[in-house]
Amino acid sequence: MAEKKTLGVVLASILSVVSIAASAAPRSQSIEVAPHVSLHILEAGKASAQPTLVLIPGWRLTANIWSRQIQSFSGDRRVIAIDPRSQGDSTKTDEGDTPEQRARDYHVLLNSVHAGKIVLVGWSQGVQDVAAYIDQFGTDGIVAIVLVDSTISKGAANVPNVLPFAVQQLRLLPLLSDSPRDYTEGMMRAIHLNPLSDSDLDRLVNEALKTPTATAEAMLIADLFGRDRSVAIPKFTVPTLVIASARSTELAQQVDLAKQLPNARISVVENAGHALFVDQPDRFERVVREFLDHPSA
Repeated sequence: MAEKKTLGVVLASILSVVSIAASAAPRSQSIEVAPHVSLHILEAGKASAQPTLVLIPGWRLTANIWSRQIQSFSGDRRVIAIDPRSQGDSTKTDEGDTPEQRARDYHVLLNSVHAGKIVLVGWSQGVQDVAAYIDQFGTDGIVAIVLVDSTISKGAANVPNVLPFAVQQLRLLPLLSDSPRDYTEGMMRAIHLNPLSDSDLDRLVNEALKTPTATAEAMLIADLFGRDRSVAIPKFTVPTLVIASARSTELAQQVDLAKQLPNARISVVENAGHALFVDQPDRFERVVREFLDHPSA
């Protein structure tokens, strides 16, 4: 009888763990944001007193890059991670692949899913998207902003001031055109300080290659050398956290950005590449949680 009772307790525990894991799995869905254009999102957690965390990935990457953060933050709040237009499983378009249009997509999306009060998190290209969003829609409904390892582009007029960086990016474009997979494998290795397993590398590369090459090139030019989005800086009226990798080539610019933003602080993460929330997830999440707990500190 005791053995049966023990077995029953073990089975109940196993079923409980399985149930929790299943309920924690992000929900995948597509939301129409314009005629014939839908954005794929991963959503986890439930609406609560805590603002919804909205995660925007970088160039050609997908909501899956935030898998660890979706799991970590969804325990006490709703979390929405987005595949931007022409990335991942979202609709591929020949037009509108700019931060400005992506910002309009997000605005429609967040209203459609009744996101409520939000914390807007953008990484890399996502920083341009956040700046474009704030420029067009202000901070209504946004309680805090997190900018991850990128500065806000000052557009084509600033190219003379960042000439080595601009030359480096433009020199690599022929490799993207001629050998998209080789370029993308090199990119994935470069943005992660910790070595990737073969399976993780293949997954990231295959997800990035869902963006058509010509579209990817147009996106990169629009991100880096398009509009001057620094005009949006005075509109960042809510608490803002800048998180930078200590290895970032834009570290000085990010420090300067944090000084320019009306209500900002900066945290520098050691021993991490550009994808610092993948290389140092515990550190990243701790910094973000401290910020969310005390945004005006």
